[in-house]
Amino acid sequence: MNPASTYQSRVTTAEEAVKAVKSGNRIFLTGNVSVPQKLLAALVGYAPNLQDVEICQALTVGAADYVSPEMEGHLRVNSMFISANIRKAVQEGRADFTPVLLSEFPLLFKRGILPVDVAIIHVSTPDEHGFCSLGVEVGLTKSAAESAKIIIAEVNEQMPRTLGDSFIHVSRLTHIVPVNYPIPEHRMAAEGNSEIVKQIAGHVASLIPDGATMQLGIGSIPDAVLKFLVDKKDLGIHTELFSDGVIDLVNMGVLTNARKSLHPGKIVAGFILGTRKLYEWVNDNPMVEMHPTEYVNDPFIIAQNERMVAVNSAIEVDLTGQVCADSIGPKLFSGVGGQLDFIYGASRSKGGVPIIALPSTATMRDGTQISKITAMLKHGAGVVTSRNHVRYVVTEYGIADLYGKTIRQRAQALINVANPQFHDELQKQAKELHYL
Repeated sequence: MNPASTYQSRVTTAEEAVKAVKSGNRIFLTGNVSVPQKLLAALVGYAPNLQDVEICQALTVGAADYVSPEMEGHLRVNSMFISANIRKAVQEGRADFTPVLLSEFPLLFKRGILPVDVAIIHVSTPDEHGFCSLGVEVGLTKSAAESAKIIIAEVNEQMPRTLGDSFIHVSRLTHIVPVNYPIPEHRMAAEGNSEIVKQIAGHVASLIPDGATMQLGIGSIPDAVLKFLVDKKDLGIHTELFSDGVIDLVNMGVLTNARKSLHPGKIVAGFILGTRKLYEWVNDNPMVEMHPTEYVNDPFIIAQNERMVAVNSAIEVDLTGQVCADSIGPKLFSGVGGQLDFIYGASRSKGGVPIIALPSTATMRDGTQISKITAMLKHGAGVVTSRNHVRYVVTEYGIADLYGKTIRQRAQALINVANPQFHDELQKQAKELHYL
């Protein structure tokens, strides 16, 4: 059977396709901006006919109906990263959270630890050989989908065809639902114009050498850093995700990937979050290679990039260097993501630069400010990156280099980059803890 006839024989409606889901099944759901909107809506509509269906996912953008209270007993989310749309459900006990390094997320499915009955994915139209690209979300999807007994795919005329290890053949798709809608846009730098973010980004940029290979995590700070790199030479990208900011650096000849020691000449990533401009730019772009996350985020792959720079953020950092990035006290907020993968990978890289960057303060609901540099992490807070893995901590007040430093030296360095209004209190607390 040729690819065209295979494709046509498997075309159906979203409503018919989701009937392949049975009570008690485990579903893998493609996430980020690649959430299959028509199929997810059809699944929510069909949910009253189902009991105890588990939906495994990571970050999903926008969709929320499938975690509403009405879905209890029918659909239950098990997320490996807590995105804003499911945070309330997790905190209220209506959805589950499984802590896992992003590099190991696909391996849960690939190794049968979480066997997948049905994968619901989102792909481009097939080429003449019958291969569909997973488009803007390859990293977490490819291995999980290939592990499923049944694959239900939205085939979208507007999904970009990204290159690399990003393809799945139509013969693997059990049910095909043709769609034609724009991939949702996600603007990374909504807060990137604030003075504090600019100051932090400037400090981070000062640590990035010419010829560096960069990972830039989610948030306004990593994206803002790109604007401070226009005078650098031969930068490269090896990252779990990237956004629109890379386009200008490529066009200016700053981001060439020429000095990368692994995949020279290529931007390597797992997924993409951005605007339509970015989606059009990555379409059939041979500079961009998408790969599964168990490869992209493997610390021992990351470490093969010389001058590897990892930029990640945090909720709070204590005076010994412990980093909390996934909870506010005991209240689960997000997840480890790729932070530890890249911080450790960069620390093992020749000339590597592992960075935790964060504003020095947070504003509470009542308007009061609290320090994000703290004597101790909040009771119940999770340590995402241990004090043994941390090197640079950057705030708007400067750079603290903790590598090879005693607890006394670390505490003083971190107090120096805290907001000055908290210096006296932090000094007092550090002395009480015998850090100073």
